[in-house]
Amino acid sequence: MVLFPNSKINLGLNIIRKRTDGYHDLETIFYPVAIRDALEIIKNNDPKEEVGISFSGIPIKGRPHDNLCLRAYRILKKEFPQLPAINVHLHKAIPSGAGLGGGSADGAFMLKLLNQKFDLELSTKQLLDFALQLGSDCPFFIINKPCYGTGRGELLEPVPVNLSPYKFVIVNPGIHVSTAEAFSLLTPSSPSKSIKEVIQQPVETWKAELKNDFERPVFKAYPAIEIIKATMYESGAVYACMTGSGSTVYGIFRKGAELRHDFPENYFVKELFS
Repeated sequence: MVLFPNSKINLGLNIIRKRTDGYHDLETIFYPVAIRDALEIIKNNDPKEEVGISFSGIPIKGRPHDNLCLRAYRILKKEFPQLPAINVHLHKAIPSGAGLGGGSADGAFMLKLLNQKFDLELSTKQLLDFALQLGSDCPFFIINKPCYGTGRGELLEPVPVNLSPYKFVIVNPGIHVSTAEAFSLLTPSSPSKSIKEVIQQPVETWKAELKNDFERPVFKAYPAIEIIKATMYESGAVYACMTGSGSTVYGIFRKGAELRHDFPENYFVKELFS
């Protein structure tokens, strides 16, 4: 059985306060976009271990044992000891460490894949609870529609966001931005207007009011990312922003607009329709 985990962008991202548990309270709009990995599981009838994993596509940093897909399997195995041994193959097309949520999507989709293949009959609420054990962004990919996220990002409220008149240009320069480093460089503050309010305004107003708090420190550390955003606006974007803690920048363009950009050949560039 195969599923295709998609990525996300953040429409605005405000870091409001640091909590006593070490996490941060934030607000954002999670918006799914169609850059997809491929995730396959097959039952292993001659297991040497409970779960094995192989990879293709974009290289993944870190130890395979720590991959969120394997962690998702181990979480469900505790609750459902009858889960059989499996082999997993993950083809990566979503850049890693890029603010697109690729790893979080893979982990959340693994939960959904196991639930479907082995008839676990988990409810959405149960899947959300398991996803939160994997990471703060993972619950979004269980719902996988535009959501207003608060708390650590796990408190989700579906919201109407109509971007059908527009298309996206997604650009990643191959710079890996450490989320922990990005958090250490910013000063949390409460916004004067909630993202939930701003997002209901015409897209043309977002440039002045819809911000990502990570941009200032990340742009200072990695000027090439700021240049991407500037290039988006020079190319006619109605709105452009970095997603997550970087390093991906997206631009929202009117459909039919002729894009005028010349990004380096080693950059990951995708044009998508909403």
